[in-house]
Amino acid sequence: MNVFTKPLSAIALMLLSSAVLFGQGQPLVFPRVSPPASLTTTVGVTTVEVHYSSPSVQDREIWGNIVPYDQIWRAGANENTTISFSTEVMVGGKKVMPGTYGLHMIPTENDWTIILNEDHEAWGSYFYDESQDAARITVTPQKHGHAEWLSYVVLDRGADNVTLALMWDNATVPIPIEVDLAATMEADFQDQLTGLAGFNWQALNQYANFYLQKGQNLERAKAMAERSVAMNKQFANLATLALIQEKMGDSESAARNEREALAMANEAQMNTYGYQLMGLGKQDRALDIFLQNTKEHKESWNVWDSLAECYLNMGDKKKAQKYYTKAHDLAPDQQKQRIEGILEGI
Repeated sequence: MNVFTKPLSAIALMLLSSAVLFGQGQPLVFPRVSPPASLTTTVGVTTVEVHYSSPSVQDREIWGNIVPYDQIWRAGANENTTISFSTEVMVGGKKVMPGTYGLHMIPTENDWTIILNEDHEAWGSYFYDESQDAARITVTPQKHGHAEWLSYVVLDRGADNVTLALMWDNATVPIPIEVDLAATMEADFQDQLTGLAGFNWQALNQYANFYLQKGQNLERAKAMAERSVAMNKQFANLATLALIQEKMGDSESAARNEREALAMANEAQMNTYGYQLMGLGKQDRALDIFLQNTKEHKESWNVWDSLAECYLNMGDKKKAQKYYTKAHDLAPDQQKQRIEGILEGI
């Protein structure tokens, strides 16, 4: 007797046994109606991340209906929308410590309240507890063209700030974020310099040169430049140390270290030093370096190109034109078009 002729009870027993044996496997996975999405951006050394679920409009009335006014909203769909910061930030002028927060909003017909809540693992806004708010700010949404899917975007950015925005339907809801760039970078530098970078003369020199260009933290920069030189004396770190010493008023030590640095410099290093001086506003000193480089490397198009740029920055168009022409005559084909464009603009 085969299975098709067995009593119904026997077949049922077999099916039950199969369910027991095979029913513990992986269920099918279907796409979510509101799929998960994320946004990651960086401000200085600060990482900002938003994780959310993205619903669509689907010809529905969103504001004041699907998303009621004057009620807490999860700023997305499904689980908590979250926002995280790798360092301390200011959100709408409110200090927020590093970490992950539940992101909620209270929409109105005019201004909206943006809420960062320390409970970031709750489901949506159903278990929202105001006592756990880390920050609340008020923003004014803007109108825009239709956005079918809810998304978070970077609306604007600067060196020490970024404006994220929720965009859905016809509304753009800004979230302004600022960082203390100097403080966060210094903390990051110190973390790096207590690792492998602390054994690297180039890393120590980079640190010193960064603050030289900023004109800040010079005592610390000088100490790092000295450590770099002691570790492996090179043109780059001697030149950095000399410029820091000069900026701090120690002209004798600065002159001695600069002489030693220039004595070991090659063409590219001399050129780099000239640009470094220009960046610090020392145009006359930069000109001397570029002129010296042209005497020692007459057949290099690059030294004449740099000399011409220095003259142009100093406002001497006649000499700039003369030396750009000389650079053009010596330059490889891939550089000629760029120099021709500069000459046309002089």
